[in-house]
Amino acid sequence: MSDNYNENDDSNSQEKKIITEEENKSGDYEDVCFVCRRPESKAGKMFKLPNNICVCNDCMHKTMETVSQFDYQGLLHDPRIQNELDQMTRQGGIPNISFVNLADLQGDGGIPNKQKIKKKKKEGSQPVLNIRDIPAPHKIKASLDEYVVGQEQAKKVISVAVYNHYKRVATNTMDEIEIEKSNMLMIGPTGSGKTYLVKTLARLLDVPLAIADATSLTEAGYIGDDIESVVSKLLAAADNDVEKAESGIIFIDEIDKIAKKKNTNTRDVSGESVQQGMLKLLEGAEVEVPVGANSKNAMVPLATVNTRNILFICGGAFPDLEEIIKERLTKTASIGFNSELKDKYDKDKNLLSKVTVEDIRKFGMIPEFIGRLPIIYTLEGLTKEMMVQILKEPKNAILKQYQKLLELDEVKLEFTEGALDAIAEKAMKRETGARALRSIIEEFMLDIMYEIPKDDNIGRVTITREYIEGTGGPVIDIRCNQMLDDMDKLKAVSVEE
Repeated sequence: MSDNYNENDDSNSQEKKIITEEENKSGDYEDVCFVCRRPESKAGKMFKLPNNICVCNDCMHKTMETVSQFDYQGLLHDPRIQNELDQMTRQGGIPNISFVNLADLQGDGGIPNKQKIKKKKKEGSQPVLNIRDIPAPHKIKASLDEYVVGQEQAKKVISVAVYNHYKRVATNTMDEIEIEKSNMLMIGPTGSGKTYLVKTLARLLDVPLAIADATSLTEAGYIGDDIESVVSKLLAAADNDVEKAESGIIFIDEIDKIAKKKNTNTRDVSGESVQQGMLKLLEGAEVEVPVGANSKNAMVPLATVNTRNILFICGGAFPDLEEIIKERLTKTASIGFNSELKDKYDKDKNLLSKVTVEDIRKFGMIPEFIGRLPIIYTLEGLTKEMMVQILKEPKNAILKQYQKLLELDEVKLEFTEGALDAIAEKAMKRETGARALRSIIEEFMLDIMYEIPKDDNIGRVTITREYIEGTGGPVIDIRCNQMLDDMDKLKAVSVEE
């Protein structure tokens, strides 16, 4: 029985070895030392051991030196032992003994692919980006218009900034004049589309994107994510391809949460310290980041990533920033010709557009941090008209998603203009931006999505304003009535023609 078990183990290990060889045939990934976890580019040539284990030259020599110091009570000098060792070496293994398959413990191929580092391309190979392939700013904005409603100024700013950034990456230098990075700071109320805008942009450009949350970042040595973890996420998004990651985009959300804490005597490990630690990343530096993990430890290989060509976009809602802007604008004399009413800006919905660097500094961001984000722009608060547009106009609008769901049940879903206005009015009262639209639709669509699969005769459902406000119900048409209505519409069209 034990012999059969060993044979099965051997066949499994052979299968895994074949799979791993096929994966590594392309030679895109580097081998990583099993002992010191350094990649081949740093440690040098590797020794290939059974079960796809690789050991670097240094670790192999240290191991051999350690073993050679012990004689094991003279066993190594015993001629019988020497004969056995010679026989085992000729046969390529130890007879009648089966070892634990380390590949089973480490995953397929010893080290998982998520912890393998992709080799850097040699000089002379084709660059990742070609300046001719970068779409012009007006084309980038036109693509964003299909998904994002409103925010014309923000879309124009981000289109020009991204176009200039990738021109800089593709050309490296232009007539020996080094072009600086155009990192961005995006300010806008919650639910105005900050994260959605960046996600859409990265999908259109087909570049690796990492979205990190600044609330989890802490100073090195404290519980939480290190500052370099945002670069590690980008490396994972680029399939551990360092060269591809070095031309990606990092979006750091909730950047206002790392503002300096006021009136505190304790160490500010998640505020000003994080801003200080991010300065080198924003400007451009070589940092060592763990591959396939968020924190550095002895069992995780490290990769060196240069952040000089990585575009950083920081976004935040900056609550109470409007009060700082209002205080600055009404600072003039309260009596005389230059006096202004204290409530002059209370009803100004676009007060954030008047923000200055001084306001952001007063909020709690240090001057060195603001200086590395040269492009500052704001997003408008959503109006009722914009809410209605978000419901029906984008390519993946919420209403289109539900219409697609009901089409799978062969049922048409329609909304009256009054219903759309009622949904937008409810969303405005919640003051959570576009996120409120989804939650409102989920509430009144629950009963419809539950009842429709019960009856195969239902052909069309029309959502009315009365149903949204709770004073009536949806209009439900049976399939035969729907067919008659469709035929009447076709007759009307043919008569007009």
